[in-house]
Amino acid sequence: MSEQIVKTFWRGSMQFESSNPSGETLWINAGPENGGEGNGLRPKALMLSALAGCSGLDVASLIQKMKLEISDFHIDAKANLTDEHPKIYDAVQLEYHFYGSNLDEAKLKKAVDLSVEKYCGVMEMFRKFATVDVKLFFHTVSI
Repeated sequence: MSEQIVKTFWRGSMQFESSNPSGETLWINAGPENGGEGNGLRPKALMLSALAGCSGLDVASLIQKMKLEISDFHIDAKANLTDEHPKIYDAVQLEYHFYGSNLDEAKLKKAVDLSVEKYCGVMEMFRKFATVDVKLFFHTVSI
């Protein structure tokens, strides 16, 4: 078991600065509708970034190991926020978009499946409070 420490400092008003174990920092702020100035990331959206980033790192690693040819990929994370407080995500949809002229769709699907079902710890955490739906999109581009 390893301990992870994230330090988050109030910087006045609705602004916070948060560092992660690598020493990188990011800004967190509320939107104007909640008394903030919008100068930073929103906490719930950060959770979606963590989910997409975790799975994206898995998939990128597997693409390299499988020697797959792609020109680009991105992940769209769409979530349903409940109306009642505390407002939480109860459903999330991850859309994986792959671009290339010679996409091996079966292997890319396997890479995503391995991330979703085996490797991504953030995915497993999300499953404790939300349904997670995954969709893959393959975009053929000429080089």
